[in-house]
Amino acid sequence: MIYSKAEKTIVTERLRLRLFNESDAKDVSLLCNNYNIYKSTLSLPYPYPIECALSWIANHEQNFEMGRMYEFAITDKRSGQLYGAIAISNHSHYQNGELAYWIGEEYWGNGYATEAAKAMLEFVFEEQDYHRVYARHFISNPGSGRIMEKCGMTCEGTLKDHIVKDGSFEDIVYYGIINPRHEK
Repeated sequence: MIYSKAEKTIVTERLRLRLFNESDAKDVSLLCNNYNIYKSTLSLPYPYPIECALSWIANHEQNFEMGRMYEFAITDKRSGQLYGAIAISNHSHYQNGELAYWIGEEYWGNGYATEAAKAMLEFVFEEQDYHRVYARHFISNPGSGRIMEKCGMTCEGTLKDHIVKDGSFEDIVYYGIINPRHEK
């Protein structure tokens, strides 16, 4: 992982994580206007019009500058093709944050989410000195849990019927990891 503070980018073997900009809104809308992504995410609306994308993107840079949240576009390092998004909140008082991500369905199965998540963990542990990162997924989306496991996160438990999604209760599975530099 190579982090550029000046450019606000993270570069990995195949990916470039960068801030979103307004010109990404059309692609974000196209990728997110997908029922399979909607049903596996907590807060993405469906349908997902371009206005949602523009509204979502509008505060990313300010959030980054103020250290509230780090939200990145997951893009191909060479072509710039947008694959998805990854973000981590900053609960500085507790020295932790929640990791979240989505990948456009046509790009599933290529390891992009895992590669981006590993880079984000390295970024917040080394550059932001987080003590802990956690993530959660619907029990109906075990693929997201496999990504968390591949990043070294461990399952910490399941909250039964914790979320209502489309009128049905869903279990939420929590994962976490401690900054290796902070472990006792």
